[in-house]
Amino acid sequence: MSSLDYIVILVFTAGVLTAGMSFSKSGKNMKTFFAGGGAVPWWINGLSLFMSFFSAGTFVAWGSLAYINGLVSISIQWTMCLAGFIIAGFIAARWRNTGVLTGAQFIKARLGAGVQKVYTYLFVAISVFTSGAFLYPVAKIVEGATGIPFEYAVVLLTVAIVLYTATGGLWAVIVTDVLQFIILTAAVIIIVPLAFDKIGGVSGFFEGAPEDFFNFTTSKYTPLFFLGFGLYNLCFIAGNWAYVQRYTSVKTAKDSRKVALLFGCLYTISPIVWMLPPMIYRIYNPGLDVAAGDANHAYMNMSKEVLPAGMLGLMVGAMIFATASSVNTTLNIVSGVFTNDIYKGIKPEASDKQLITVARVSTVVFGCLTMVLALTVDHLGGILDVIWMLAAVTGGAMYIPPLWALFSKRHTGKSVLGVTLICLTVNLIFEGLKRSGVFALSPAQVQVLGSCLPLCLMAGYEIYAMRKGKETQQYRDYEMGRKERLAAEAANIELKAEEQAEADRENKHGVKVIGIGIALTGSAIAVLGAFSDYGRLLVVSVGLLVAAIGVAVLMTNRSGVKQTQEADLILK
Repeated sequence: MSSLDYIVILVFTAGVLTAGMSFSKSGKNMKTFFAGGGAVPWWINGLSLFMSFFSAGTFVAWGSLAYINGLVSISIQWTMCLAGFIIAGFIAARWRNTGVLTGAQFIKARLGAGVQKVYTYLFVAISVFTSGAFLYPVAKIVEGATGIPFEYAVVLLTVAIVLYTATGGLWAVIVTDVLQFIILTAAVIIIVPLAFDKIGGVSGFFEGAPEDFFNFTTSKYTPLFFLGFGLYNLCFIAGNWAYVQRYTSVKTAKDSRKVALLFGCLYTISPIVWMLPPMIYRIYNPGLDVAAGDANHAYMNMSKEVLPAGMLGLMVGAMIFATASSVNTTLNIVSGVFTNDIYKGIKPEASDKQLITVARVSTVVFGCLTMVLALTVDHLGGILDVIWMLAAVTGGAMYIPPLWALFSKRHTGKSVLGVTLICLTVNLIFEGLKRSGVFALSPAQVQVLGSCLPLCLMAGYEIYAMRKGKETQQYRDYEMGRKERLAAEAANIELKAEEQAEADRENKHGVKVIGIGIALTGSAIAVLGAFSDYGRLLVVSVGLLVAAIGVAVLMTNRSGVKQTQEADLILK
């Protein structure tokens, strides 16, 4: 990369930190710090959900898969699109109508405080491990783009992520997510046509592709694998507490459906566009040493080949923080669970100020643990092996039983927790047999086992309890409490109006930061494109379009600010 690229990365990093830390005064209590006041605009939560999930291994794990296997990298990701539509139709509104803000609070209300404690400790432990796996590809991007040693990259990234997550809470996370989405979408729109030009256009892409490059499945990624991985994605996106937060922190059940629907729509199109660069690079340079892991750098290598000076730096900066989105999302919810469900349980008299302090300190602590775990990924078989292992061992076991309880009238805390513990034990046994060389299931069998075992056990107990024909007392207590929570929310008009006014002020500030960030980014792209030796018209055009979007967001937000000020006058 050129000196200009490094300057752009530094400026971009400073901009992201400034945007995140501009929310340092917004987290006045637990609800605003971890749930955005419960009134985050649905489109912001939808984009944030997309970036939190989509970016975890896009540029390294999925980029490597796209380089090696081609179209199968897209077809696997389409399972996430189906999951989004199913959640929009049947699950998102259920979460919003529970009257709680977090998955932990739902488990306590529905299954009991004792069960919640066990799930909380399991969730914290697993989430720290997964965030370490998510941090790994970010550091690999930095290493491949800048030459900074992997270990130093992990440390520097941890400091940056913890800084703005601990300072700004949920709003810092979701605003930076939206900015990365806009920037990366603009970058990919620039990369794809320039990359096609390097190989003689679309015809050169199809003519130079290896045999079986456009198959939807392979001998390793079979239809059985798709079934298991699809079920896992459905349960993970619908039940992971970090993502549940996106459905519960909007105003209405209708908005929660829109969050999931936007996620599904984006995943219908994005895998095609976002996987093209590493697929094109396979035709441009088919000689990468796959066994040595060089395919992990395919996405970055294609970007280096076609992006002009400065624009590459912007792309790298956006890649880094977009991929880091999975880390900061997980850190935010883990810190919230620890503060609200562990620390507050020990010290129930703690004030809001004390709780916010604990939340920020715990974010730092969990960030350090994430850093340590990211450094061990290579010793566990590489990033793809870690992702598949985490999915198989923990996904279905942790998220399917509580999700089932969201609908079931007959399951109890003991039955739900029992299924989780049984499935975790079985999955760990098979994982241990695999690593000891005694016996190994295929990736497809592992995925199916991880998802179907808890489904079968939950269904079996449901049928058994159904024969008794009665609802459990736990469900009746939960349903009564749920109705009381919703009724109290609706009846407390004066308090609700004050909270709404505060939430609106935070929303306006958040949208303002997004608008300014988009406008400045678009202007920077246009300026960089004006000095480019090739692709000038394309880069400048995309930059101006992005800047126009930013201006439109600011103008729309300004009219909303006037309405909020008028509402404040009425309240006074």
